[in-house]
Amino acid sequence: MEAVTKEVTTREVIDRAKSTIEKAERLLKDRGVEYDLGEWITIKKYCERFGIKSESMVTNWIRRGVIPPENIHIVEELNGLRLIKAVLYKEQQ
Repeated sequence: MEAVTKEVTTREVIDRAKSTIEKAERLLKDRGVEYDLGEWITIKKYCERFGIKSESMVTNWIRRGVIPPENIHIVEELNGLRLIKAVLYKEQQ
């Protein structure tokens, strides 16, 4: 049986991302928590913003305490999504 593939346009990806962000914002607001999603971002977005090649590097920073606990928020309702405060934690080498 052949796998069915669908070419996804850039517009579709952007629309899906916006929809996900809106859902996350509504869920957080319903819980009485408001995060500026420009200030609090996912690990993937953090890597993109600060030019870090590996998400595992940021995950290791979290584990080792380079990123302080007060700058990490875990959203259990979104499958444990981790948001981190969007500041540079370690100088790039």
